[in-house]
Amino acid sequence: MRRSDLRVLGAALTLIGAALGTDAAAAPERVVSLNVCTDQLAHLLAAPGQLVSVSSLAHDPRSSAYAEALQGIPANGGGAEEVVLLEPDLILAGTFTTLATVQMLEGLGHEVALFGPVTSLEDVTDNMARMGTLLGREAQAEQLIAEFERALRALPPLSDGPRTLLYYPMGSTSGRGTMADALLQAAGLTNIAAEMGLRFGTLHLEEAVLSAPDLILTPAPYARPTRATDLPGHPALRQVAPVHRIEAGAAWSCETPALLDAIADLRALAEELE
Repeated sequence: MRRSDLRVLGAALTLIGAALGTDAAAAPERVVSLNVCTDQLAHLLAAPGQLVSVSSLAHDPRSSAYAEALQGIPANGGGAEEVVLLEPDLILAGTFTTLATVQMLEGLGHEVALFGPVTSLEDVTDNMARMGTLLGREAQAEQLIAEFERALRALPPLSDGPRTLLYYPMGSTSGRGTMADALLQAAGLTNIAAEMGLRFGTLHLEEAVLSAPDLILTPAPYARPTRATDLPGHPALRQVAPVHRIEAGAAWSCETPALLDAIADLRALAEELE
């Protein structure tokens, strides 16, 4: 073999070796999650034993749609010292949670991947793909995305559904540019807060009544009575429109197939009002 051929072969083997090394580095063996949404998405895509710790909310069915499935994975308290002792290769966190912990872990040289809240169905598939890449589970992510998009395409188009008021504790609501609004749109419901030009905001009881909704959606109340939940349960609202409690609220916020269950529930409500 000529020397020039050897150089070409050597260069090719070097590139192959580098590619293999990159693939290995892209598949962390010990992953710790500090956020309830990354808990669930990592659970859906991780290899067995790859996800070694999840946030304290992962086991709470009010916050996690996969709480039962995640019971077998130990929960962490979100403290930097605790996370370091877990010897993670990769740490998953949300952009608005455990900020002090994230800053300390990054300062210690740990790899931290931040995920922002999803606000559209497009964000959902983007985050699925990103998580697959981080975990070295691209094929599994592609399959999850394909199944999710197939289910969305199977939904018959709907529009002009009941005008719906999302009414949360203290009179807060969600409008345009939020995942809640995206779910209402996918279900064919009209979001009153979006009509008002709101993204996030607060409506006084009088404003809520005067918005003349066809349907009012409120979260399930806490186990103990609180003043925060008094307003969504006010009798005046029930005089205006049916008030429906969102019992499966954990399905509404994170980038998982549970969003499809939320859309199905909303469509069923819309059909009941026809």
